Amino acid sequence: MTGFSVRTKLTAWYGALFLLAGLVLVVINYLLVQSTLPDPARFATTAVAGNAAFGVAQQLDTLAPAPAVQLVSGSLDEYRSSTLSTLVVGSAIALVATAALAVLFGWLMAGRALRPLHDITSAARRLEAGKLDRRINLEGPPDELKELADTFDGMLDRLAESFDSQKRFVANASHELRTPLAVQRTLIEVAMADPDVAPELKKLGTHLLHTNERSERMIEGLLVLARSDRGLAARAPVRLDEVAASVVRATAAQASSAGVTVETRLRRRTVTGDPVLLERLLTNLVVNAITYNASGGWVYVEVRGDPAVEVRNSGPVVPPEAVPTLFEPFRRVSGAERTGDTRNAGLGLSIVRSVAQAHGGVAEAQPGRRGGLTVTIRLPPA
Repeated sequence: MTGFSVRTKLTAWYGALFLLAGLVLVVINYLLVQSTLPDPARFATTAVAGNAAFGVAQQLDTLAPAPAVQLVSGSLDEYRSSTLSTLVVGSAIALVATAALAVLFGWLMAGRALRPLHDITSAARRLEAGKLDRRINLEGPPDELKELADTFDGMLDRLAESFDSQKRFVANASHELRTPLAVQRTLIEVAMADPDVAPELKKLGTHLLHTNERSERMIEGLLVLARSDRGLAARAPVRLDEVAASVVRATAAQASSAGVTVETRLRRRTVTGDPVLLERLLTNLVVNAITYNASGGWVYVEVRGDPAVEVRNSGPVVPPEAVPTLFEPFRRVSGAERTGDTRNAGLGLSIVRSVAQAHGGVAEAQPGRRGGLTVTIRLPPA
């Protein structure tokens, strides 16, 4: 019975066992009735010989004993056969009818017995790394299903505690690293401000400043990622179209220096969430579209009803198999991880997805037909 659901298998087992028990009961009933009914030949012989078989013998006095015995025996044999046949047919009809009812009730009872398993499956499907607050909380007697549900809830408690601990560590470590990086950047800038600094040291200082800036961007991204992963502490109405317009104005200089044209189509759209995180989401989308583009390329930013935000850009061709990995931290289209491209920290789309999930939405991406990427953000309305 491979390929069938557990409910179907249980129903089949229930029906098969009931049918087997019914067959055994019919056979036993048939044998009992057969043994209870008198033997026609013996009964006829006794009746004729005793001249007292329900008045039959008096009516057969004129007949010879042998024909009388045969007549009575034939009548009783027909009655016996008719009784057993009626018993078999009636039992078969009743068995089929009750077997159908047994299958129906078995299907219903199997569904009721497996309902806790469906609750466990539904809870597992709703789980995400940032949303481990759902529990089954199965009520009922302490049976095997209750034990399974309680074990699953306990595992979720341990996972939630582990994720919270990891998020706190990332946030605390990122916060503690900001101060030494700021001090390091100040010392480098002070050293480079000396007019007597050697050209080699100045070149080294410039390289260190670029490295320091990249580290600061990565630390800032980790802080935003940790904050969005913890969820929203407060919510407020946010006009996405106004935020998008502000982000486009703020990134105009970067787009101009990269030779990229930014076009917008902003319709009124209000969502409930964190204004700072939503601004960071839009900033990351626009900056990512400008950075990973080609000279003379374009970026199109659209805010509408559904989806909430869509950002498309030109640029190099993105392999379809590489799109799912773009939302992972420190992943780029080129496949370089943690090293290589220093224009960004590799957390842009990871932050976008985390912020979207914190607002009850989703972030999706697909490659453009002629290159580039299309990122779609779906957010619930206010």
